[in-house]
Amino acid sequence: MRLRNKPWAEDFINAHPHIVIPNPEDFKGNWNAVFNNDNPLHIEVGTGRGQFITGMAKANPKINYIGIELYDSVIVSALENAIEAGTLPNLKLIKINGEHSARFFQKNDVSRVYLNFSDPWPKDRHAKRRLSHENFLKLYEAFLIDNGEVHFKTDNRELFEFSLVSMSQYGMLLKYVSLDLHVNMPEDNIMTEYEEKFSSKGHPIYRLESQFLTK
Repeated sequence: MRLRNKPWAEDFINAHPHIVIPNPEDFKGNWNAVFNNDNPLHIEVGTGRGQFITGMAKANPKINYIGIELYDSVIVSALENAIEAGTLPNLKLIKINGEHSARFFQKNDVSRVYLNFSDPWPKDRHAKRRLSHENFLKLYEAFLIDNGEVHFKTDNRELFEFSLVSMSQYGMLLKYVSLDLHVNMPEDNIMTEYEEKFSSKGHPIYRLESQFLTK
């Protein structure tokens, strides 16, 4: 994805510290303090423009949500989405590299991870960069609760097949698999921007729910 330079983005982000948390490392192990409740925490790694995470927060007020995105020019759009949605005390954003999530979350901080339309990294030599690679699964497991879940959506068949194999070989339970989500789309499905784009062109959307098993 080509990123457009938005020179105003940093100032806009800094002006909304109640949504884009400026010091996320301070809350490792204590994210409930940010939300002022003990509700479960779900995170989206690579939240993009924030349509999904904002929609989830609106639909599920008893769950806390954090969208993770690295670039100012992208997370500022997620911030705009959050502001437009109105008061959502259960939604926060953090500007970090998802690869470094262990610096900001620890065991039992998170109940569920969402991976939506991640970069497929199609070349075999780049497989370790895929967010469903074993190395990332190990990362998520380190901060998820016991039996925590990973929910995954993509339009890329090869990435989906890779993810099925990767999660199965890691020993995860595949609770739900769909090769064409929109044929029998669940009523509670919240679409991402990419999901709307690709499905409108007739592309099938692949989805899975997987669960770490207590070892």
